[in-house]
Amino acid sequence: MRIYIVLVLSGIILSSCSTSHEPDAPSGHISEDSLRQYTKMLSSDEFMGRMPFTEGEEITVNYLVNKMKEFGLSPGNGNSFTQDVPLVDITGEPDQKMNIQTKKGDMDLQLGNDFVAYSQREVNEVGLENSDLVFCGYGINAPEYNWNDFEGLDLEGKTIIVLVNDPGLSSNDSAFFKGNTMTYYGRWTYKYEEAARQGAAGVFIVHETNMAGYPWFVVRNSWAGSQQGLQSENKGADKCAVQGWLSFDAARELFEYSGLNFSEVFKSAAKPGFQPIALEAQASVAVKNTMKYNESRNVVAKIPGTSDRENIIYSAHWDHFGISTPVDGDSIYNGAVDNATGTATLMEIARTYQKNNFTPQRSIIFLFVTAEEQGLLGSQYYAENPLYPPSSTVANLNLDALEPIGPMKDITMIGYGHATFDEIAEEEAKGQNRYVIPDQEPEKGYFFRSDHFNFAKVGIPAFYAKGAYEHRDKGVDYAKEKMDSYTSGRYHQPSDEYSDSMDFGGIVLDAQLYYNIGWKIASGAVTPEWKPTSEFAK
Repeated sequence: MRIYIVLVLSGIILSSCSTSHEPDAPSGHISEDSLRQYTKMLSSDEFMGRMPFTEGEEITVNYLVNKMKEFGLSPGNGNSFTQDVPLVDITGEPDQKMNIQTKKGDMDLQLGNDFVAYSQREVNEVGLENSDLVFCGYGINAPEYNWNDFEGLDLEGKTIIVLVNDPGLSSNDSAFFKGNTMTYYGRWTYKYEEAARQGAAGVFIVHETNMAGYPWFVVRNSWAGSQQGLQSENKGADKCAVQGWLSFDAARELFEYSGLNFSEVFKSAAKPGFQPIALEAQASVAVKNTMKYNESRNVVAKIPGTSDRENIIYSAHWDHFGISTPVDGDSIYNGAVDNATGTATLMEIARTYQKNNFTPQRSIIFLFVTAEEQGLLGSQYYAENPLYPPSSTVANLNLDALEPIGPMKDITMIGYGHATFDEIAEEEAKGQNRYVIPDQEPEKGYFFRSDHFNFAKVGIPAFYAKGAYEHRDKGVDYAKEKMDSYTSGRYHQPSDEYSDSMDFGGIVLDAQLYYNIGWKIASGAVTPEWKPTSEFAK
């Protein structure tokens, strides 16, 4: 869920598979007043930060369902407007200090300042006790890149330290991994998954702002308090006992205590032939868990097509962080930009289609997913338990965190080059006097940070984009300043609040673009396809 990036994730542009008829041009105009109204309501204190499993969820889901009924849409799940998503909520209480014994003496890292820790194992207490620490570079096992940071290791009972992102970022070589473009191997979710596959007892990722794409306070706040996951039969037994992050400064101090030059080790980890390094240090930390089992809900509505054999899915996540750690006396994480704007835009697209009596050839599904902030869980559950088979779903158009900074000249596409969505977006952009560009910060891995990724993984061409690079009147520097200001000061903070001073001009343009693209796909005029070079092509 990140805010700004953009366009097509998994690439899908519509390949020029024209049908035998030419559909009418899209009719209907997005209303800025409606976008503001919905955004303001969803991000009000009344909605309590829209956290799954809370009163805020009940208020949010009821609001969305009632609006879908008011607009005149059909239920998207048989006779129901919701899909149950079974989750487990784990509230973890880590030790306030993580003790590390080294050759130079003991270190006591401070919770929040130096490290965060949690466990996805559904047990009352879990921890590490004198667990040997091993530095495993980027924590990647990628045979296609001839890369294995775990070669010859036995990690049973041990805890690994790994770097965020992947080796391509610092290589200045576009052919090494994907150069500056993060692969899934660079994402924190992969690193936890691979650590567990390797049999490690614990795993800590070293945070670095440029490599992660967000500052330390985002890590500290996002992994504090309750964490949610999909329910599983083994109750998380296949996860590492403890997962977490180390601040950059804490990691550097740890390596120095272990007699190593962190800067040199950091550089060596990005070079072929890197060998894991035993730190001759042992870590101890415990986590006490309280579990709560419940069902959250995706909201799903539908405009039936004349031929119900195929469909397109619009998606946006309705959730945020609820009521959590106070910042400057404010404890409600309202999530105005992230993602009341995306949810509001999806609502307005649905309302506008229905108001204009659009009867599509392909059914249009409007999917408001839960628990994106907890790891894309609502969309993952949908992808694994689809209401509409992936084979019949020709496209996903995902909306997330649209910045209210005014009209933009660009349409920034995440995952540019994956699919024929490139060309379709370019055609629509011309009609708005805009241009399409690839993600300008590919090292931050936005492709893997919103719900479109789960659709791409099951083979559905997915589109994720927005204006993020050049303001129509104030230029590139102004847009960058505004985007950076949001990321550094309000992203995942209580200060992400609605204001009447927000400029929704760019959101209106993006919403209209999504509306027009969806119209063409739903009319059967175009069918997005993966490009042969995409890893998602079947």
